[in-house]
Order: sequence, then structure tokens, then C-alpha cells
Amino acid sequence: MRQFWVSVSVVWYFGCLLFFCYDSLNSGCLLSLAAIIPIKSYFNAEADKNTIISDNKNKSGIYMWKNLINGKQYIGSAMDLYNRLSFYYSFPAMQNSLKNSKSFIYNAILKHGHSNFSLTIIEYCDKEKCLERENYYLSSENHEYNILETAGSSIGRKHSDKTKTIMSDAKKGEKNPMYGKPKPVGAGTGKVAQKIEVIDKNSNEITVYNSISEAAKALNISHTRIVKYFTNNQQKPYKGQYTFKKI
Repeated sequence: MRQFWVSVSVVWYFGCLLFFCYDSLNSGCLLSLAAIIPIKSYFNAEADKNTIISDNKNKSGIYMWKNLINGKQYIGSAMDLYNRLSFYYSFPAMQNSLKNSKSFIYNAILKHGHSNFSLTIIEYCDKEKCLERENYYLSSENHEYNILETAGSSIGRKHSDKTKTIMSDAKKGEKNPMYGKPKPVGAGTGKVAQKIEVIDKNSNEITVYNSISEAAKALNISHTRIVKYFTNNQQKPYKGQYTFKKI
């Protein structure tokens, strides 16, 4: 009889759990039944700023921002959490980044403020495991603010017409980093400059540059090094951070 009631209790528990998740089936709730037990949680990212920065010195791992107003989330990884998280607290740095690239999470933090975001350190891991572990959580958790579905790569990703227009408009006139500056090598000589897409795997950002020279100058990387990246058909991120793609 005792075993019978234990069985009934187990069935009742999981029945309630499934009922609770019923309305969220389409958002992958069942994938999250094995709840994440985070390493650290900070409910108010503004009030906890100093603790967040000091807690994560000399650490690498996976983190998640959550908008407390609408519930939207961003999952990221960093080989240096101290520097990465510090960047999110610099409004000028985020605003400057948005001049050349698109980021839903930067826009959201700038709009709503840190006080309306919580930050979770999902796990600490070895640097070489960051992308692997980030992809694991991207496949099982909601991440409305992420642009890329696969960490550090744009393979298989196609920009919508709207996104292409946004990227194009962001590079026109005075918004272009090369506005008023000498034209790239080859410009005006009949040689068409090669547009390239640069992915920063640390910030999950995609930036489109009108030429290799423009990208090299913006990223402080030699023009020759980027050319060799394509010549050697390199797949691994340059210096563990940037991947380049011709468009």
C-alpha cells in the first residue's frame, strides 16, 4: 500500500509539473525541466554592479542577461568575464559599437537601464570550452536578444532584407567610419573593394565593412593578416575572437 501511494505521489508531482509548463511548450519549457542551477545570480544588475565585476575577475564562462520587464534573455560566453561584463556597463562603449554593428542586447540595456536587468553566471568553464557550452544553452534556453543561433559563427545564417537595409544605412555618409578619410587601396582604380562580414565571438556581434582595409583599420589588425585569413581558408577565429567572411 505504501508503494502505491508513493507511485501516486510521483505521478501527481510530474502531472502538476507538466501542467505548469503546458502554456510554454512552444518556447521549449520541456527542454528546461532539468532546471539550470546557476553559479551566481544578481537580481539587480545596477545595484550589484561592483559585486558582478569583482566576482568575475580572472574567470571565463557563460552568462545570461534577463530583461525583468519583458522576460527576454541574452546568452553569451566570454574568455574574460571581467572585461566582457565591464563593457556592458559602459554606455559610450555600447553606443559606439552600435554605430558599426547591430546588437539587440546593447539596445535593450541602453533603453531600459541595468536596474531592469538581472545577470546570471550560468557556469564557469575553461576558455576553450566557452563556445561549446554557450551552444549547449542556446539550444535549450530562450534567447530572444541573441542575433546568432550558433555561438561565434554565421554559417547557415541569412540576413533578412530589413537587416541588410539597417546594416547598409548604418554605413552611409557620416555614419561610415571612413567618411571624409582617404579611400581604401584600389578605390577609383577600377578594382572593386571587397566587402566583408566580421563576427566578434566574444560579443556575438556582426559588423559589415565596405573593404578589408576598412575592417583592418577599425579592428587594429593588419590588412595583410586579413587577406591571409581568406587565402589560407582559415576557419578558426583570428586571435580567438574574429571570424571573417566575404559578402
